[in-house]
This record gives sequence, C-alpha cells and structure tokens, in this order.
Amino acid sequence: MKKNRIDKAEITKRAKEQIIILDGAMGTELKKRGMPEGVCPEAWCIKNPDVVKQVHADYIAAGSNLIYTATFGGNYFKLQQYGETDVVGINRKLAEIACKAAGDNIIVAGDIAPFGKFVEPFGEIHFKDAVKFAKMQIQGLLEGGVNAFAIETMMDIQEARAILIAIKESCDLFTLVTMTYEKSGHTLNGTQPQAALVTLQSLGADAVGCNCSSGPAEMLELVKCMQPLAKIPLVAKPNAGMPQLVEGKTVFQMNPDEFASYAGSFAAAGAAFVGGCCGTTPEHIKALSVALATTVPEKSNLQVPVALSSSRKAVVLKTNDPLHIIGERINPTGKKKLQQALIDNQWYEPVRLAREQQQNGAVLLDVNAGMPGINEKQVLCELVKQLSVKSELPLVLDSSDPETLAAALRMYPGRALINSVSAEKEKLEKLLPVAAKYGAMCIALPIEGRDIPFVAEERISIVEKIIAAAEKQGLSKNDLVVDGLVMAAASSPGAPAETLKTIQYCTVRLGVKTVIGLSNVSFGMPSRVLVNTAFLAQAVAAGLTFAIANPAEQRLREIMLASSFLDGRNDATTEFIAAYGENKAVRTETAKTETAMLPGERIKKAIIDGSKDEIIACIKFGLDKGMLPLNIVNEFMIPAINLVGELFAGKKYFLPQLLSSAETMEEGVRFLQPLLAKEEQNKEGKILLATVEGDIHDIGKNIVGLLLKNHGFEVIDLGKDVSAQNIIDIAKKEKPDIIGLSALMTTTMIKMQEVKDLAEKENIKAGFLLGGAVVSREYANSIDAFYAKDGVEAVSTARKIIADKAIR
Repeated sequence: MKKNRIDKAEITKRAKEQIIILDGAMGTELKKRGMPEGVCPEAWCIKNPDVVKQVHADYIAAGSNLIYTATFGGNYFKLQQYGETDVVGINRKLAEIACKAAGDNIIVAGDIAPFGKFVEPFGEIHFKDAVKFAKMQIQGLLEGGVNAFAIETMMDIQEARAILIAIKESCDLFTLVTMTYEKSGHTLNGTQPQAALVTLQSLGADAVGCNCSSGPAEMLELVKCMQPLAKIPLVAKPNAGMPQLVEGKTVFQMNPDEFASYAGSFAAAGAAFVGGCCGTTPEHIKALSVALATTVPEKSNLQVPVALSSSRKAVVLKTNDPLHIIGERINPTGKKKLQQALIDNQWYEPVRLAREQQQNGAVLLDVNAGMPGINEKQVLCELVKQLSVKSELPLVLDSSDPETLAAALRMYPGRALINSVSAEKEKLEKLLPVAAKYGAMCIALPIEGRDIPFVAEERISIVEKIIAAAEKQGLSKNDLVVDGLVMAAASSPGAPAETLKTIQYCTVRLGVKTVIGLSNVSFGMPSRVLVNTAFLAQAVAAGLTFAIANPAEQRLREIMLASSFLDGRNDATTEFIAAYGENKAVRTETAKTETAMLPGERIKKAIIDGSKDEIIACIKFGLDKGMLPLNIVNEFMIPAINLVGELFAGKKYFLPQLLSSAETMEEGVRFLQPLLAKEEQNKEGKILLATVEGDIHDIGKNIVGLLLKNHGFEVIDLGKDVSAQNIIDIAKKEKPDIIGLSALMTTTMIKMQEVKDLAEKENIKAGFLLGGAVVSREYANSIDAFYAKDGVEAVSTARKIIADKAIR
C-alpha cells in the first residue's frame, strides 16, 4: 500500500484556509473522448489509461484541488453486472491513474457511488454485506494511494452509513459524503437534508453535502437548509442545469459563467468543497476556480443546536424548547400483547404503538426488547428495522446490554439516543466507545454501583464523572442527556425535591439536557395521574427537557402545554393557543380498535400501514365474515393502495412506505389468487417493461412494475440493459397495450427513441410510457410518448392510455 502524502489533518487545514475546488463530470468527458455505450466504464478506463489521466489533468489545470477517481461504478454489485470480478484490482489501477495525474499536492478521493440496490431495512442488501462489499472497493482504492474518500450520489441514507462505516473501519482518511435530492427536497427514500447531515456528521463524516439531481440554484437552497446544524464543512457539486434533448443528444445548457455565478453564495452558506456534477466540464471548473480564488471559507459552527435523527427527519433540541415527550409504550414490561408479539416475531403491535405515540405528540420513541424468553439483541435490531420504515421519529434504544446496543446502533439509519449509561467502570468502558463510534447521544444515569444516590449533590458528582469519561472518547456534554432519577415520593418524601435540584443544576450550571421517567414518582399512591402531572409541572419549571411517558394521557398533555407556556419556553404560547384557542380542547380522539373495525376497514388499514404480517389474517377474517374475494380486492385493497399513492404524491409517504404498502398488497393478492381464479376478473391491460440498452439501473422500473401489478395490470418485465430489437421481438409475441421504458443515465435515454422508431417500423400498436431520473415530460413529448414521474403516476397514465385507446 502506498503511503498517503496528504493526510486528514492537512485536508482539514486546507478547507479552513481556502475553498477546495472539486472536479466536474467524469462520465460525459469520457464519452466525448471515445468511450462507447454499453461497456463497463471502469474496465474501459483501465484499457485507456491515458484518456482517463488526461481528464484528471484537464480538471487540475482548470483549478481543481481535489479530484475523484474514475470508480463511480467500481463497487461489487455494479461490476458484477458486467461480468467483472476483480473489484480490488480494478479500483487499485484506477486510483493509481488518478494519483499519477495528481502529483504531490492535489488530493485524490476514492469515488464510491450507489450499489444500484437499497440496503436493509429499505432494500434487499443485508447491512453486513453492504459493509463487506464496500470494503472490497475501499481496499483497492487504498492500495492505489488515495488521500481521501468521496461517497457520492446517495439516495439511501443506510447505504451511505454502511459505506462510511466501512471506510472508518478500514482507515482514517478524510471522507466527504454527498446525498442526491428530489425536487421535493427529500432523497428518494424520504430523507431530509438536515436529517442526513445530523446522521452523517455524528457518524464521523468530515464533510457532508449534495451532488447531482439539480442545478446550482436548487442545490443552494439545500445547502442553506443544512448550514444551521453543520459542525463540519459542507459540499456542493451541482449539475450544469437540467438535461435537455437537442438534436437527439442529451445536453446540459448552463454555461460556465452562469454556473460560477453561484460560487460565492455556496461559500457563504458554508460550502468549503465546491465542484460540478453532470454536464460540467473543465471550463465550468475553471470559471468556478476563478470566482472563488480569494474567498475564505466560513468558519464551522461548533455551537450548533443538539439534534437527533431518524432516516427521514431531524429533531432539533434548542435551548428553552417546550417540554418534549419520549413515548414509553414500546416496552414489554406489563404488556402481554406486546410480549407475545415479540416472542412470535410479529411486528404489527410495536408499529401500532409507535404510530399512536407519534399521533399523540411524542417526538422520540423509547424502544425496549428486554424480557425473558427472547433474544434481546435480535429482537431489538428487528424493531429498529421495522420502526425505521414505519415511523419518522428518532429512536431511544433502551437496553443495559452493551452488545445489544452496539448491534442496534450499527443497524439504525439515524442518530439515536442510548438509554442509558451509568458510571460503573464496565459500563463506561463498553458503552461510551460504542456511542462515539456510531455517533449516538446517551442518557447519563447518575448511578454508580448498587445504591441509588439520594441527594442531588451525589448525583451531580456522578454526572460530572460520566461527562469526563465521555469527553475522553471524543464526545461532549452536549451528547449527553442527564436522567434526574425519579424515586417514589410515597417511600422517600424528600426524593422529588432532590430530583428537581438535579434537573435545575444540570440545566443552569452544566448546560446539558435532562430527562425523567415520570411514572416512578407516584408509585404506591392513589390517583397516580394527578401526582405525575403535578410533579411534571415542577420539573418543567426546573428546566426539564424530556419526560419519558405515555403521550396519550390527556392530563399529561394539558399540563405539559400549560407548564411550558408559563415557563416562557420557545413557541409554547403558539402551541397552547393552537390546542385551546376558540374553546378547542386537546385532541382526545383515538383510532378505532381492531375489534371495532369492520373486516374491510381492517384490510384497508393493513395495506395503508404496510402491515405485511397482518394482511392475510385480516383477509381471512373478512372471508370468514362472508366477504367475496373479488369484492375484497376491488372495494378495499385497490382503494387502499390508491390512497397510498395519494400520500406518496403528497410527500406524506416516501419510497420505503410506498414499497411496504405495495408488498403488503402483493402478499394479499397472492393469498387470494386461487380464490380469484374462480371468479371473473377484469385485467386492466398488458404492459411490457424494460430498462433500455446500456443502462443497468432497475430500481425505479421494479417499483413501477410492482405497483402496476397491484392495480390489476399484467406485467411482463424484461429486466435491464435490453436491446431495442429484443423489446420489439417480445412485443410482437405478447402484443402488449403499453411498452414502458426506463433510463437513469443521460447517455442511455436516447435509446428510447430507437425503441420507438423500431416499433413504428414493425407496426407495433402499443402506447409508449417513459420514466427514469433523467427523463422529462418534454423529452417524452418530443418522441410522441407518455411520461410518468413515478410509479403512482405510471398507474394513472397507463389507465388513461388504455381507456382512451390513445396510441401515440
């Protein structure tokens, strides 16, 4: 392995002194210089090293301080699709080419891009496999001599996490991570920019930002959104506008001067690494370099608000916020139904509890799997996976076992809160390094040994010991939430006062967040709710941040709102008026219980909630009540999946929820299929789907196919990288109503025209439906075809094509 000449400390130093100019597009430059369509780009680059080296040299001459290796598709999954197996060797050779071009003073980042498949819990790749296969590419890039890593164009936060963990477990090189966002401001999987930032910077990324999918104007807003929570430099690598089809070729029309006109704004928003993505050329990078030549980066803000995150959203904990509730109900203690569900590996009940608590105002969910008769580590990890898809709230992982917490934190696609870390030497030595590795916050429990300290002074002393131990692991007091230790007032009349003293000292003197488990204070007393809420009001006045409680308790909610208002907390007045203005009361509506629901309502709810493990039981219940199979599908299942589509279109659901519901629908239809065969069914129509030649991306096409099947279409899926001739040959045989084509790359989009032309030549009477990340409605119109931006629109457009018999 070659010794790196530029280490992490040097790159960090440079990024404080100057804007680091990144390179521009690699793929389009290689196409210009002779790379043909349909080949493995990485293999072609190895056979044509001088071409690749010259692209690198041109970007360096234009002003790039940091170049990416030509390894965008150099991961195991992408190379395998071309029959290439030497992942390490290919990446080593391409890194060596870049390093030779770079010389001694240019940073070379090993480029790692998406696998082309999502990682669990959002997809089919097991997390451990994602890390393992990422390490193969990392090994090759390290052997080739890279100085840094660039994880780019990520749509899946879990995939980004897996690769970042693999890098951190392999070396200590500077790592940039950039996500790619839809027009809605979310990734395809629904991750908001602030959530991605919180997750990745806490996990150890050295710079975070975005690339691709948008031009500089749109990307600037994303970077501005991240800036208030950024402790590290931000990254911006926009496209040269959006692609346009000109004379049968895909082009990006934003010129270098217009592109560079955004440079100063990016720097002001905290971007210390700025470059270009699709459509940018050495001329774009030269203009960018000139524009930023004298610009000094903004200083990183180390005093940003504390935040936790799920895969979808960040929960920002500002000073003097209203009290936050941590939902306590996903804990099997005393809950027979939840206990049985965990024993049976059934996840509907914990998901139901999560949704109810979110609806009732919880901002975090405490998740506990500690009970006899189950494998706690296995069950907690499965709960993490289930809840990460079904709930947008960050999780509090509640376990006393370090091994269990380590496994759950590794799997969790966000920044979690650990419940809890006490001051025993073994706990500090085992749990704090795990928290530091995975970027988690911790509840600091002021206990050392078997005895619970009674007076506040003893508790504070232990808290300070935990803070000191945390700082040795690279954590800070801002990464801790102190438990005030609530004890039963009935047996220890002075205990509540000591808890209040602890909360006040930690809030005012130590400047840390605080939490209490509320229900302990009333143990052994009548009218426990009254005691709990009275103590809660006192705790809010002392500065309490969180209460672990049942958010469905109406009196608790009332006291929480009133106490936060009287204590002058941020936005508390607005929240109180929203709840009680114009004689309104706090909402006390509760969803119908399952037993009160009609059979059809249960089936519909299972699909909307994505309850795959419940759908068959719900359908059986309906059949037992005399419902006909075809009526179940037409009157309840299809309306349910239509509603899911509306939620997706309205950005209330995202891809994981859409897929979960679609898979639940598919499971139900599969169960009903033998019964439906006995009844007359109306098929919506036949659709032939394919990803065009030269394009090996099929995630979007597969989703479209699943949704079309769920809505009654017969789908023939030809897969990916399918030639125009093959598509037309099968179309002649199958006589589909519609041919659906997908493309993710600008260089393969033009193949759609080839298929369309051949269909007309062969007199194929089918409508054409186009989609894919780079495809636009304008492009579809230009070749006389229909367009769908996603699977939901594909269903409605397909129905329109068939209903209108509008063959274009």
